[in-house]
Amino acid sequence: MRKVIYPRVGGVDSIQIVDVEDPVPGPGQASVRVHRAGINFADLMMRQGLYGSNPDFPFTPGYEASGEIIEIGDGVGGFRPGDRVLAMTGFGGYSERVVLDTGRLVPLPDSVSFDQAAAMPVTYGTSYHMLVHLGNLTRGETVLIHHAAGGVGTAVAQICKAMGASLVIGTASSPKRDFVNSLGMHFVDRESEDFVNICKELTGGKGVHHAIDPVGGGHLMRSYQSLRRGGKLYYFGASAAVKGERRSRLAALKMWASTPKFDPLRMMNSNRAVFGVHMGLLDDDSIFKGHLEALSSMLLKGDIAPIIDSVWRFEKVADAQLHIHERKNRGKVLLDFSPN
Repeated sequence: MRKVIYPRVGGVDSIQIVDVEDPVPGPGQASVRVHRAGINFADLMMRQGLYGSNPDFPFTPGYEASGEIIEIGDGVGGFRPGDRVLAMTGFGGYSERVVLDTGRLVPLPDSVSFDQAAAMPVTYGTSYHMLVHLGNLTRGETVLIHHAAGGVGTAVAQICKAMGASLVIGTASSPKRDFVNSLGMHFVDRESEDFVNICKELTGGKGVHHAIDPVGGGHLMRSYQSLRRGGKLYYFGASAAVKGERRSRLAALKMWASTPKFDPLRMMNSNRAVFGVHMGLLDDDSIFKGHLEALSSMLLKGDIAPIIDSVWRFEKVADAQLHIHERKNRGKVLLDFSPN
């Protein structure tokens, strides 16, 4: 079989595709023939050596994949060859085949496509965890989301609509204005408009209930300033550290140097909260599984529908990641590992 590896820290030209022996499932495991694998911004940061929680190089990235079971190990119940599944790989999803404990597999109804399945876990799971699990989003509340045209941004827009949020403010670059507006968000041009002032203006001077920031650095404090009393800020990324497809030590240092230090006393007096979110490091897998069950129900009811920007053959993985580096994507980007 073939799989993608990151052999070392580098740009997209460092990515390699290698031939390896097919993995064999052990007891309690299943081998999955991957059809689609999701690309996440974290994958790009890992390649640049900026993420901090990936395996040692060389390794195969990929948090999520969808496909069908081709072989099962001893003692496996509830699954059989031919079953369509979502695979929560953690790492290793950029591969023609993956072997996982069956506890990391979720059966897929025939009505759910491989594209939809591979687009769900990270973007929708993260969005649901922030807004619903941590934030208890309720009808009539207001939300600010940055990078609103990306995978998490589009997921947030749909979850907010399903949960009855009254206003979602989305920041993005000006070419994405129409797309962001089409999702029911109030567009803010991140390059020419002050999102803090707009959040205040649109909420009668109070600020938003929830602010979601994948940027980091000094930007994080401005998101905090967009909150009303009792508001909640969620931080789940560090795109400010990534200024191109190659690592920029200067950009990373600037981001870390400008990252705010929140004063607990001031937070107490304003009744604001700050959450750091990393779904890959949750200790309790049952929490994430519960999110996926809730999201699956929303998907089947039509409350959410993953927006797929593009699907690239895995041999074009460098081009697919460059597409995201250049901020061209509108929704989720996937890799196609299906048999030719």
